[in-house]
Amino acid sequence: MVYSWLNSIVKGYLKYRYSRIEKMYTDPEGIQKDQFNMLLENLKQTHYGLKFDAAKIKDYKGFAEAIPVIEYENIYPYIHKAMMGEDSILWPGKTTHFAKSSGTTNDRSKFIPITEHNLFENHITSSWDAMSILYSVSPDSKIFAGKSLMMIGSLSTFAENPAVTVGDVSAILYSQIPTLGRFVTTPQQEIALLADWEEKLEKIADYCINEDVVNFAGVPTWTIVLFKRILEKTGKKNMLEVWPNLKSYLHGGVNFEPYLSQFKTLIPSDDFLFMEVYNASEGYFAFQDTLNDKSMLLLIDNAIFYEFIPLDAFHQGSRQAIPLWEVETGVQYCIVISTSAGLWRYMPGDTVYFTNVKPYRIKISGRSKHFINVFGEEVMVANTDLALKQTCDLFNVQVNDYTAAPVFMSNEGKGGHEWVIEFLEAPADLHSFANTLDENLRKINSDYDAKRSKDIALQNLTLTAVPKGTFENWLRSKGKMGGQNKVPRLSNKRDTLEEILHFTNQ
Repeated sequence: MVYSWLNSIVKGYLKYRYSRIEKMYTDPEGIQKDQFNMLLENLKQTHYGLKFDAAKIKDYKGFAEAIPVIEYENIYPYIHKAMMGEDSILWPGKTTHFAKSSGTTNDRSKFIPITEHNLFENHITSSWDAMSILYSVSPDSKIFAGKSLMMIGSLSTFAENPAVTVGDVSAILYSQIPTLGRFVTTPQQEIALLADWEEKLEKIADYCINEDVVNFAGVPTWTIVLFKRILEKTGKKNMLEVWPNLKSYLHGGVNFEPYLSQFKTLIPSDDFLFMEVYNASEGYFAFQDTLNDKSMLLLIDNAIFYEFIPLDAFHQGSRQAIPLWEVETGVQYCIVISTSAGLWRYMPGDTVYFTNVKPYRIKISGRSKHFINVFGEEVMVANTDLALKQTCDLFNVQVNDYTAAPVFMSNEGKGGHEWVIEFLEAPADLHSFANTLDENLRKINSDYDAKRSKDIALQNLTLTAVPKGTFENWLRSKGKMGGQNKVPRLSNKRDTLEEILHFTNQ
């Protein structure tokens, strides 16, 4: 009764605040210019702004001329100063929380500032925007009539300055949510913030079995591991037998298509909602706003100013960015952001393309550094994800994860691509699967097809199937368990692929 009452109250509030979303549809350029002006005034009050004489900047043109486009390595010295307690380095005042993000399996972690303004005006505001959209497209939603299962990271103090807290952005958000939020989420805080992921998964499974979970969020790989453990403990056939009121999943972090068939097996319901989210340590960027289109509405009124670099130009060394109102549909872009976290013209590393500009809707296509383009084939993660899904559907198999890298040309042979795939159950004819995967990739990517034509430049891809649990065990061996740690799916180098093959042989 209490939860039903709460859901009715929140539903009314979300309907009221949906006007924010409607304005994003009707006046995106005006909103972005307002965000730019707010951010610029704050930049002028920082040491970073002083370095680039931001006080003289009057408009976007001056901003683009004065402030360089940067990556993490460029801004890290400023971030470290802020972590050591120095004042107004990248954003006015002190910053006491930093999101620890690896993104891939690289040994070095990134620390992304989470200022109070960024926390409330981006991450929390965007979370409410997402709920507004969800209740708009699905008015019968009852997220606040039960519990939302949260798969989050952990927190710790910064060794060089104990006054600073570091951890997954999800954990920082969870630690700051009000009592109302704790009332409708599960598991309890002591479990949710555990650092050991194996212990965490086991305790979440035990704690949440008897909860009324209606919604969940998290990276697909770890969510699948948790659900399978719950089914083992309960002896149930699927998650609807455990949680009968389960209705929606907010997923992000990786392309969801390779995991969709597994989730449909785990949750056999025709009206279950799978909603795409673009939520990173650097900011909450977008949310799917229609049920029949997986594109996501760019959230433009949330303390972020967006710019974009055409991917082709980026690969040629260009850092010339354009504002949101100059983008075109169908073009691959590297995203550039300026935010109230103090990230100024910063490249988080994601690539996107616009499916629509009225309103602005995007799809994530990959990472600016995660692609294979050794032979001019320009294969992106979006290409390989789709080709793999199509092939798995044909062979009626499911994939846990994969990685691919080039096979470099030598005196003995031509070049090509090598894949390592972890299947739930490998297809009976792996050679036929590899051939079909190659054919599907050729249909999707014309550059790859051209290089494969008559095997002139590239030979058919090769494929190695590794045992179940290989990717998880490899991450564990590197101390990289948890939702922020992912296997890079594509690379121009063979390091990751060789490591996994070596690990498997051991």
